Amino acid sequence: MKLFVNALFLLLFTQLSACSKPDSNNSPIVIPTPSTSTFIKGADISWLTQMEAAGNKFYNSSGAQQDCIQILKDVGINAMRLRVWVNPTDGWCNTADVIVKANRIKALGLKLMIDFHYSDSWADPGKQNKPAVWVGQNITQLQTSVYNHTYAVLNSLKTNGIKPDWVQVGNETNDGMLWPEGRASINMANFASLINSGYNAVKAIDSSIKVIVHISNGYDNALYRWMFDGLKTNSAKWDVIGMSLYPSTTNYTNLNNQCLANMNDMVSRYGKEIMICEVGMSWDQPLACKNFINDLIAKVNSITNNKGLGVFYWEPESYNNWQGYTLGAFDNSGKPTIALDAFK
Repeated sequence: MKLFVNALFLLLFTQLSACSKPDSNNSPIVIPTPSTSTFIKGADISWLTQMEAAGNKFYNSSGAQQDCIQILKDVGINAMRLRVWVNPTDGWCNTADVIVKANRIKALGLKLMIDFHYSDSWADPGKQNKPAVWVGQNITQLQTSVYNHTYAVLNSLKTNGIKPDWVQVGNETNDGMLWPEGRASINMANFASLINSGYNAVKAIDSSIKVIVHISNGYDNALYRWMFDGLKTNSAKWDVIGMSLYPSTTNYTNLNNQCLANMNDMVSRYGKEIMICEVGMSWDQPLACKNFINDLIAKVNSITNNKGLGVFYWEPESYNNWQGYTLGAFDNSGKPTIALDAFK
């Protein structure tokens, strides 16, 4: 027995010595530690190429002109979100434009979310208009169109060596999408079938990509229970529940608290992860915005069973009343405000 123990000790010592043996440059060989998940601090920058084409410049906090994506990375952003429209009349946010931006995002080593609107323009709680080429299609044809469009865009990204980490099947689909056929309050089963068409297309590209169903007003628990109970009853498939949250400077504390209660309820009811896909606050209230985001990040980090994935700011790079939008996080000189310090 003693000889056996001595032999075993010698074997273990030899293996451990090999692990720390210097290489030919006398540098110790480092055994890498397993990677761990990183909390996502993201930004939707879908306007970026359009802003650049219009002559907008971006500057870091020191006033030096710099690439906008690099500026955002330097303040702690580690993921970007890009919307996709089917056939936008001006060309922005079509497949080609998305690939241009996605390549820049990939080059900086950032994660990526793709947000399918399934429209030629904005899709949100108040409007979910079909793309012009899908008008007149019945629900079966719409299912096919959703699958084919989703697959085609993601396959184009794949051809360019880009794999998104998450894909939204629809944008702020509080009452479904592709109205009237996919309107949830009229026919939840139809909406569920469209979600599944998108889900199946995503998984056909890469099964590791997580699919998000995204609705607004993350504080509204009744809305979320109605939607996700309905989708579950109709056998819809999704991996992540996505939320938007746009409070004011005076009510963000209450809405954040309500959002936390809702997030924990969603985890308890459905066992899914949570992503805050959109937040924003007036650009000229940067301290309040910073405090809002700090508080929300802490709450998402505290979600039951570590199901909180992260928080995305919606179009922080917009400034000087770009497209009439005033909830960005850059000032009118094109520099980031202290609101983005929450992501550091």
